[in-house]
Amino acid sequence: MVKKVAISLGDPTSISPEILVKGYNYFPPDVAYVVYGSSNVIEKAKSLTSSDFSYQIVHNTYHIKERGFYLIDIDNYDFEFGRPSALSGKASVSYLQRAVEDVLSYKVDALVTLPISKRWIMESGFKYAGHTDYLAEVSKVKEYVMVLMCPDLIVGLITTHIPLREVPTKVDTDRIVSKTVLFNNFLRNYLGKDRPKIAILGLNPHASDNGNIGDEEGKIIVPAVEELWGMGVDATFPLSPDTAFVNYRDYDGYIAMYHDQGLIPLKMLCFRRAVNITLGLRFIRTSPDHGTGYDIAGKNLADPSSLVEAVRLAARLIGIVDLK
Repeated sequence: MVKKVAISLGDPTSISPEILVKGYNYFPPDVAYVVYGSSNVIEKAKSLTSSDFSYQIVHNTYHIKERGFYLIDIDNYDFEFGRPSALSGKASVSYLQRAVEDVLSYKVDALVTLPISKRWIMESGFKYAGHTDYLAEVSKVKEYVMVLMCPDLIVGLITTHIPLREVPTKVDTDRIVSKTVLFNNFLRNYLGKDRPKIAILGLNPHASDNGNIGDEEGKIIVPAVEELWGMGVDATFPLSPDTAFVNYRDYDGYIAMYHDQGLIPLKMLCFRRAVNITLGLRFIRTSPDHGTGYDIAGKNLADPSSLVEAVRLAARLIGIVDLK
């Protein structure tokens, strides 16, 4: 039976519809892609880009037996690109919730999420600040890891979208161990790394310089590394973050303590090819590594490359195309 990949359309006033209708020709062919969104929005994006994106409207996934593109048509409000609102936030949530309902009930095999606005989904009454926390809760998982990856570099994050002043309060030994184990298992089981070598970053400049610049390395990170060694995980002692990426090819992946520490190097290296994946959920979930792009929405300037990579990765992880 054909594999099905769900695509939630994201914010209908953003660049999300545009990158879908621009990028679809580059998606792996042997898949049924089920878009959860609005036909009005997609048609408007097609007009903007002169795209020949073709799809069949369906009410559910049950009768999808062949590869191609399908649409679950939801909330056909009239939106204007670049003009987000609480209503566009509400539509984003509607698309996402319907897609998640199907992936949790095994009606589709993976989920690709297009960009949404944290502000506008919360303005609409959604209690979550983004995709990841919501997906973790509905999956009923205790631990998950936000990972950004491209062909050259893979980075997992201990903390994600929190103020920098809160990072030290969220970095603890147990969290480092549990997230690194998930990361290690992903490298082994999905990416084929036999015994992954994982670089663990310090929290402080120069990884505290033997305790002279903070003590989190000695009190929190080193005990986590030693515990990981006991579990058979090949992890480094905390590395100085300012030099850890110089020889990035020496490692199979990195664990960063906070968002910008790990993602500035990755986005400098491969921004247009980077993909976001959430590890630890009950299903495969990937997304492009960028936001809503309201400033260029409706101008036919958006680049679909990261979406294409996100879809390709989802297809790889459900066994449609070779990992290599």
